[in-house]
Amino acid sequence: MMEFIDSYNLTGLVIGISTFLIIGLFHPVVIKCEYYFGTRCWWIFLIFGVLGIISSLYVRQVLLGVFAFSSFWTILEIFEQKGRVKKGWFPMNPKRKKEYES
Repeated sequence: MMEFIDSYNLTGLVIGISTFLIIGLFHPVVIKCEYYFGTRCWWIFLIFGVLGIISSLYVRQVLLGVFAFSSFWTILEIFEQKGRVKKGWFPMNPKRKKEYES
């Protein structure tokens, strides 16, 4: 498969599509994680990011690096999601209503 991708110069296209899909998968994960756990689950994505970087050093696969840095970006998005919930753009978890009070 990689020979086909390399011979037709499709590497950039494959990386771009894969990046789009990985980010697309992380978007609902951010919404659900913030809803159920708040911002306290950020460290899980830090672990995923670090493991992704370590894995990408040992495996010749660019997509592991994309996954790693998407995990790091998700940390920021979880904290920004809390702000979006405060603005009323997304539903608030009624069990954690005190966390949203300023």
